[in-house]
Amino acid sequence: MSDVKLTDAERQPCEVWTRVMGYFRPLSEFNKGKKAEFLERKCFDEHKINHGN
Repeated sequence: MSDVKLTDAERQPCEVWTRVMGYFRPLSEFNKGKKAEFLERKCFDEHKINHGN
């Protein structure tokens, strides 16, 4: 396996989409307040929940 090194100019930007009010929208179109709200969100992991067992 070879070590491939890319410069920042060679990298492909990644578009982040999220669901807002029932539809998907790219994060790049959010206003300043909505971006801040998105960054404060917590990820939900259903495997960490105690189901009363």
